Amino acid sequence: MTRHVHENRNPAIRYALLTVGWLSVVLGVVGIFLPVLPTTPFLLLAAACFARSSERFYNWLVNHPKLGPWIRDYLEGNGIPLKGKVYAIGLMWVSISFSCYLVPMFWARTFMLTSAVCVTIYILRQKTLHR
Repeated sequence: MTRHVHENRNPAIRYALLTVGWLSVVLGVVGIFLPVLPTTPFLLLAAACFARSSERFYNWLVNHPKLGPWIRDYLEGNGIPLKGKVYAIGLMWVSISFSCYLVPMFWARTFMLTSAVCVTIYILRQKTLHR
């Protein structure tokens, strides 16, 4: 699966996107072996970063024999695996709850909780991929 990539012309932004992209690939791969780390969201973030910074890395990731199916399933509308949904929502709520505990400002807590609710709704509305 190849797709036209819109590479950012600003070198600082391009390198920042490449850095976040590769960090996300590493975390996604670690998530394959570590059950508490979600794979799909990190690989999708990497694909989004590469789509804006490097056509070569984007195509490599999307067409990778082991990592590519995680991304292609989502991009082609096949859905997100149930395990990915559970981990993404669960870890997000754990981290948001911990952040709300640490941050005393009401407006910050409201923003975090509202964001978590919106992301949860978005993930739940995505088709569930049954392998």
